[in-house]
Amino acid sequence: MRPRPPVKGRGIFSGTGLIVTCLTATLAALVLSFWSFTDRPGTAPNLLSAHTLQTSYGPLSALDQDFLVKVRLAGLWELPAGRQAQTKGTTPAVRTAGRHLVEGHRFLDERVLDVASRLDLALPDEPGDEQKQWLATLDAARGAEYDRRFANIARIAHGRVFSVVAQVRASTRNSLVRELADDANTTVLDHIKVLEATGYVDFDAVARDLAGGGTPATPAPAPVPPSGPQPGSTFPLPPPTFSPPPER
Repeated sequence: MRPRPPVKGRGIFSGTGLIVTCLTATLAALVLSFWSFTDRPGTAPNLLSAHTLQTSYGPLSALDQDFLVKVRLAGLWELPAGRQAQTKGTTPAVRTAGRHLVEGHRFLDERVLDVASRLDLALPDEPGDEQKQWLATLDAARGAEYDRRFANIARIAHGRVFSVVAQVRASTRNSLVRELADDANTTVLDHIKVLEATGYVDFDAVARDLAGGGTPATPAPAPVPPSGPQPGSTFPLPPPTFSPPPER
């Protein structure tokens, strides 16, 4: 008896079978991928990181930790730079900017040290190499050249950290970091304004630095006389946005 030939269109290798098999495999891959990034406890899309620390105030991401370090480093070099500007600055506007740097970073330094202590996070105790170079540059400058270098180095440095503050404030899930970012935003914006009010800021240099991520550089031409109104001592210091809880 002759064997019957296979019936076309039947079985897993038929056209319909191949389609069903491919769809099943695709669905399984999608389910597995979705589970990997959303269904695991304690994770969320685009926020997974091996460097995230779990704290009682919420997750502390790698970006949060970098922000705390940057706030601390800013205080370590801008406090001495601000004090120096109060004595070496040749215009009331430069001396006012120095005073704002001192007051603002004295406040932020206390805040960041308190936050880091509550989060059990170690912070640096001295400025970075680049920041030491900025301080050395200011130490060597005199007269109007000092005013120009101080205004531009400090303005570019504040421009760098300003974007970090905004990113942290928008994304952090840690309540302590969120409060610190509010204070940092107010303080950094105030410093940007008083530095620009000196009339020495080279906005082309600021734009180039932010576009290229380079080292803060002072403009090449000779010092330019300050333009626009001089703030003198008329710039009030901004009030802190953080109020400590009352003692029990």
